[in-house]
Amino acid sequence: MIGKLTGTLAAKHPPEVIVDCHGVGYEVQVPMGTFYQLPAVGQSVSLLTHFIVREDAQLLYGFATAQERQTFRELIKVSGVGPRTALAILSGLSADDLAQAVSLQEVGRLIKVPGIGKKTAERLLLELKGKLGDALVASSLPLPSSAERADILQALLALGYNDKEASAALKALPADVGVSEGIKLALKALAK
Repeated sequence: MIGKLTGTLAAKHPPEVIVDCHGVGYEVQVPMGTFYQLPAVGQSVSLLTHFIVREDAQLLYGFATAQERQTFRELIKVSGVGPRTALAILSGLSADDLAQAVSLQEVGRLIKVPGIGKKTAERLLLELKGKLGDALVASSLPLPSSAERADILQALLALGYNDKEASAALKALPADVGVSEGIKLALKALAK
């Protein structure tokens, strides 16, 4: 019913913001990725929204991008994942990171999100496979092209490097490198 709000940002209290639209203040729950992109209080803001009506509440969720909103909508379709959990997931991982984790079936990245256990993470990977625009992700993100590169990427992520650092190190590796040699070369590159 309410698909977009445009107005003045009246208040910011993570994860909630208030958007004043011609004298009506809408309380909107936003993921932290969207929260960090918001302008200062008093500035003009526009958010794509998802409206949920329950017996005891009417809830409005806001997003900076259409991809983020679509990811939220796919998340709440998963059994056992409600809007609050979906918001937590999108606060812990960007929509691109989540799509990459699903396409690579990385349980480890999902269980790092507070409130997501191993069983929920496995259910998410199973039910979201093929639903988060994997073709788009494959063309826009530097995903590993082989099993060896996937293993190298996993090792770098397990060692605490973020996605950007690990992907950059992976790009610099020779195409035919083995797993152990690739990890050594990537660590040398990251140490510089």
